[in-house]
Amino acid sequence: MDVVQAARLRIRNVFSNGVPVYMSFSAGKDSLCMSHLVYDQIMQGRIDASLLTVVFIDEEALYPSMEAMTLRWRKRFLSVGAQFRWYCLPLKQISVLRQLQNSESWITWEPGKEDCWVRTPPPWAIRSCPYLEYVGQMTYQDFLTKITRDGIQMTGVRASESVQRLQYIARMETKEHGLSKRNIIAPIYDWKDNDIWLYIKEHDLDFPEAYMDLYRVGTPKPRLRLSNYFASESIAGLRQVAEVDPTLWERIERREPNAYLTLLYWDSEMFHRSTRKRRQMEGEVQKDYKAILTEMLLKHPEKYFTNPGTYRVAMQYRRFFIKSANMMTPKSMRTMHDALVAGDPKLRSLRALFTTVYTDYANYNRADIARRKEADEA
Repeated sequence: MDVVQAARLRIRNVFSNGVPVYMSFSAGKDSLCMSHLVYDQIMQGRIDASLLTVVFIDEEALYPSMEAMTLRWRKRFLSVGAQFRWYCLPLKQISVLRQLQNSESWITWEPGKEDCWVRTPPPWAIRSCPYLEYVGQMTYQDFLTKITRDGIQMTGVRASESVQRLQYIARMETKEHGLSKRNIIAPIYDWKDNDIWLYIKEHDLDFPEAYMDLYRVGTPKPRLRLSNYFASESIAGLRQVAEVDPTLWERIERREPNAYLTLLYWDSEMFHRSTRKRRQMEGEVQKDYKAILTEMLLKHPEKYFTNPGTYRVAMQYRRFFIKSANMMTPKSMRTMHDALVAGDPKLRSLRALFTTVYTDYANYNRADIARRKEADEA
């Protein structure tokens, strides 16, 4: 069977257990495909809508097209008898614009800051929850785990999205008894990017215009992801907002005073950019990134990482650098340097770097063995 047939079968298997099913909804492309698969099977009478609760964690600083898409799908699921919980809670988020401050986090829907919220919560939003005892107690991922314990959580995570997602899926699959000890299932985990966009095309699905905004400003198709404005996945779209919607940009700057950094330093190492414009600004001078990393991580880390969050991340990089420096290429050294400058609070760049370095090293060794074998045979 193809991946679409497999996903439909997995979804039917989830609902066949007769327990509550919680589907995470984000208005992103993966979430939309999974939602359509579920909705379509409800309409065909293959699964019971009364078991379904759609969970949307509203991150406040969302693109208008994401909010509009969520409104449409809320109406659809409610019309077939499912529940749709729209949460607007003070949860902790990471901002890529705050690496120079004492904390890299910000709080969605933070109490006391109502006058500078990017948006107003909808009247039906859930504004409090007993699981959340104080402001910023947990991230939305931790919150999702809490509120879905009595059923099965269905998520649109895919293995091909990133090294981190692949490792996450691998950990789920390789635990004893497979997935049976966890209540999370990813029906479209084996879909590729092309599968997602082809499904959207063949089923004529609407998707947020913000994807096109990201594409227009140069985001490659494999990296088209949506989240809140200040997350690494969708920070590129801020430049488009500043150009076309000054009213919204004013609200964003009021909520996050560092938003201007995106306009000033986009073509720089602060945002992991390696562009022609960056090379023009910095010149063609070759830097000794190994020496720079030695200075940053081994000699004077306290000078470069001045808040607890960035220092903690730097110590993780330091351990990796000590163990792996002799295996790293100049390109990997530069990637590590840029990740440290841009900030890596979730250690996503470090995990990807780990995979790259050890894969390159293994490939080099295999090639070296082959070369030696050819030399011996000659």
